[in-house]
Amino acid sequence: MATEAFEEIVEDFEFLEDWEDRYRYVIDRGKAMEPLEDALKVPSTKVDGCASQVWLHPRIANESFSFDGDSDAMIVRGLIAVLRALYNDLPVTDVMQVDAAAEMARLGLNDHLSAQRSNGLRSMIQRIRDVAGSA
Repeated sequence: MATEAFEEIVEDFEFLEDWEDRYRYVIDRGKAMEPLEDALKVPSTKVDGCASQVWLHPRIANESFSFDGDSDAMIVRGLIAVLRALYNDLPVTDVMQVDAAAEMARLGLNDHLSAQRSNGLRSMIQRIRDVAGSA
């Protein structure tokens, strides 16, 4: 179950043959995101388990889940943008149904991220699931 926004990323990845171009694409998506307000970069929004600094600020409004995020690492900021495409605007009850590992595997990222980045990605996904599950 993937959103239309995530499906667009999958299609773009299929078009890009070189992993350097794919990394650049992910980084560019992160650069295009609005930065998270400094007031939201607090311990409660910080994601543990990431090698870099990562903050996720989830929101649930009208039974719809979304989040903003930021990181001090450009590739991680791009991964946040990819996760936003995967999860934002889903009904909160559907968030738990998303098989994020399988969806991210469609991009081939699992094979091209360092162990630390992969752990950080799993930590971000778990934070999203935790917030949605407690709503």
